[in-house]
Amino acid sequence: MTAERAHLAVIGAGPAGLAAALAAAGRGVRVTLIDSAARAGGQFYRQPTAGLRARRPRALHHGWRTWERLSRALALQMEAGTITHLTDHHVWLVDRSGTAHLPTGTGGFVVHALRGRLQEEPGTVRADAVLLATGGYEKVLPFPGWTLPGVVTAGGAQAMLKGTLVVPGRRAVVAGTGPLLLPVATGLAAAGVEVAALVESADPRAFLRRAGALAAEPGKAAEGAGYAARLLRNRVPLRMRHAVVEAHGEERLDAVTVAALDADGHVRPGTERRIPCDTLAVGHGMLPHTDLADALGCRVEGVRVHVDEEQRTDVPGVWAAGETTGVGGAALSLAEGHIAGHSIAARLRGAEPDPRDRSAATRSRTRLRAFSAALDAVYAPPARWAERVTDDTVVCRCEEVTAGTVRAAVDELGAGDVRTVKLLSRAGMGWCQGRMCEPAVAGLAGCEQTPARRLLARPVPLGVLAAAGEPTDD
Repeated sequence: MTAERAHLAVIGAGPAGLAAALAAAGRGVRVTLIDSAARAGGQFYRQPTAGLRARRPRALHHGWRTWERLSRALALQMEAGTITHLTDHHVWLVDRSGTAHLPTGTGGFVVHALRGRLQEEPGTVRADAVLLATGGYEKVLPFPGWTLPGVVTAGGAQAMLKGTLVVPGRRAVVAGTGPLLLPVATGLAAAGVEVAALVESADPRAFLRRAGALAAEPGKAAEGAGYAARLLRNRVPLRMRHAVVEAHGEERLDAVTVAALDADGHVRPGTERRIPCDTLAVGHGMLPHTDLADALGCRVEGVRVHVDEEQRTDVPGVWAAGETTGVGGAALSLAEGHIAGHSIAARLRGAEPDPRDRSAATRSRTRLRAFSAALDAVYAPPARWAERVTDDTVVCRCEEVTAGTVRAAVDELGAGDVRTVKLLSRAGMGWCQGRMCEPAVAGLAGCEQTPARRLLARPVPLGVLAAAGEPTDD
C-alpha cells in the first residue's frame, strides 16, 4: 500500500489533532479529521459561533498567530481534498475491522460516531490507522454547596466566553488550583466581570522549589507574568494557599467562604472569610480522556495513555497525542501531534520515520514534558480536601449519591476500590459514567484513581448499537 492510498482517522480537532492531520496530509496520507465541535480548534482555540459575527475573536485567545497558521493550513488541505473535516461527530467506539493490509501487518479500523447536535444519526469511517487526540476534561473536587446554580467549572466559564461571548455572572470568584485559573480570571475581568478573588490552593514555596524546571521555559514564565500583570490592572485579589470551603445560597449562589490552608492542607482556624458573588468558577486541573484507548486495549499508565517516542500506543495502527497522553498544554500537544503525524505517514509506507522531520518537535516535547511535570507537582490539590466534604454533600450528581453514602460503602460495607464503591452506592452509574465524580469518589474512599474500563465512550441509543454490525462509510 502506498502513502497516497493510506487513510488516517484523526479523532479530535484540537491542537494535537490539527498538527497530526496537517503533518500526515503533507506527506501524502489521506486524512479524515473527526470532531464533536462545529469548528476546529478544540477548547484551547474555541471560536465564537459564526452567527455572533465576533469582530475581535483574537482578544479571547493566547497564541492567536499559531491558530491562524493552523487554520489556513487546514483550509488549504481541505480544498486540495487531502483532509476531510467531519464536524459534530461524536465518536463512541473504535474497533478493529481486520480488512486493511498495511506494511506493518495491522488490520484496519472502523470509527463509530453519532452525527449532529442531537447525536442521534449514526455514521462510520473506515481507516488504516487511527490517531487519538481526544484531549482532557476538568477535575472538580466537591465541597459543601458546589451543586448550587452559579457554580461552574473554570473551563466551562471559559467556554461560555470564547464560544458564545456570554459571561456566567456579574461578580465571580475563580478558585481551585492549576494554570487554567489565570486565563479564566483575566478573561472574565476583561469581559467586564468583577472578579472578587482568585483563590489558589497551591503553596507559593512550591514554585521556588521547582524554579529551575519552570525557568527552563522562559516563554511560559513570560506568559505567567503577563497574566499576573492583567490581574493587577484589573485589581483582582490573589489569595494563594487558600481554598473555597463552602458555597452559600438558597435558589442559587450568593456567596462563598474561603479560608487559608496550613502546610498540611488543613484550614487555619479564624481565617474564614465570606465573599459575596453570583458565580464561582472552580477547577482542580485536568484529566486525560482515555475511553477510546481503553476500548481498543491500549496500555494506560495511571490516568494517561502510554506512547513511545513516535507517539505510538502498544496497539498496532493506533497513535495518541495531546492531553490524552498526559495533560501539558497546547504547545506540548502541537509538538506531540507533529511527531505522530510524521510517524504515521512513514509507517503507513512501511518505512522508518526520518528523525530530521521531527527533531525540533522532539526537543520541544522533552522540555515541555519536564515543565508540565513541574507544574503538576506545584498545582497538586490540597491533601486534606476530602476532610472538608460533609456527609450530606452530593458527590455523584447524576445519581445523587452523597459523601456519607460513599464513606459508608467503605467503612461499613468493606469496599476497597472505586469499582466496589460504585456497585454498592451507584456513584458513577449515571449519564456521565463517573467522569465527573470518579476523582472525588476515589479521594473520599481513600483509593487510587485508575481508569474505568468503559466499552463505549459515550451513551448510545440501542437502535444505533443494533445497527452497528453493518457500518457504512460517511
